[in-house]
Amino acid sequence: MTIRVKRNLLIVAVAVLLGCSMAVVMLMQCRRHGVGALIGLPTVRRAEIVFAGDLMQHTTQVRAAKNAQGILDYSQSFRYVRDILSAADVAIVNLETTLAPRPPYTGYPRFRSPRELAGAMKDVGFDIAALANNHICDNGRTGIEFTVSCLDSCGIATTGAFADSSRFADNHPLRFETDGIRFALLNYTYGTNGLPIPNETIVNLIDTARIAADLADINRNRTDCVIVFFHWGEEGMRKPTSEQRAIDTFCRERGADIVIGSHPHVVQPIEYHTDTDSILRAVTVFSLGNFVSNQRWRYSDGGLIVRIRVEKRNDESVSLATTAIPIWVLMPGYRILPSAVADTMAMPPDQRRMYEQFARDVKTQQLFYAPYSACR
Repeated sequence: MTIRVKRNLLIVAVAVLLGCSMAVVMLMQCRRHGVGALIGLPTVRRAEIVFAGDLMQHTTQVRAAKNAQGILDYSQSFRYVRDILSAADVAIVNLETTLAPRPPYTGYPRFRSPRELAGAMKDVGFDIAALANNHICDNGRTGIEFTVSCLDSCGIATTGAFADSSRFADNHPLRFETDGIRFALLNYTYGTNGLPIPNETIVNLIDTARIAADLADINRNRTDCVIVFFHWGEEGMRKPTSEQRAIDTFCRERGADIVIGSHPHVVQPIEYHTDTDSILRAVTVFSLGNFVSNQRWRYSDGGLIVRIRVEKRNDESVSLATTAIPIWVLMPGYRILPSAVADTMAMPPDQRRMYEQFARDVKTQQLFYAPYSACR
């Protein structure tokens, strides 16, 4: 007997005992919360959120994306992570460049990248781009406005940098919901490389007074999980700074459930915060490292995709479970390889040595892999 048949028989029994009008109410409850809600069993809602690190576009990456017909095609770069990203309920990335409608395209120190990147991001499964980073002002007001509008046209939501006050009001915090779990996402950066924030645009800068006010403004009666995504820390440092730790603690003490970091371009530790019953209630990822870039040196030639499952029970309690997936960028083609693919893929000896060094380095970090069974 299938679950659906069993459920329908249960509803029929309820109808007989309580009358049809009451049965309609119970049916609606069943469809919304599951059969367990009818008989008082605990019900669980689940959402899987995936985070990726610094998506950069150095000029060599743009050249590599051109196919034989001269068309920009990022599919080969992203193909091996597509399944991970598209399987998530929501996939979030730090977009560390600005988009432009036409050439010239530029890389470091002032990034200006093809609009085709936005379409490729959507195709691979990204839903949200965090824009508060030190390169968001690289192309001035035009860069911010076009980046936001281009991503918007592809169905990718944005936060952290805003074309105007109206966008700020609508998307700070950025709210989204999946399977009845309600999220609020805040995004801040330490700075913009000394470039002024263009008139009429808004870029969220790290300021504890403002962050405290933003967190206090979130109505927890209508929000189940608060995420704060920071662009912070020191480039190349494999351990969080004291400032990162202080800001992380500051946010968690004020209600943040998930704190995510980018900018160092290297993997930093993940820390888990459990309650007295050893149930995981909060997670801090100090640095995801690079998602894709031309930084080919040790520690920066890869990063993490972090998958966080959020569970909400009918008593409104929320718990987390986390898996970190190492990714490494294979040349040529800037192919982003999850470790499960890279471990077995044929590659030139020099690339194999680089990957194996990266894999060893990641294992030395305090990632504290937590299986999904950690959720109760």
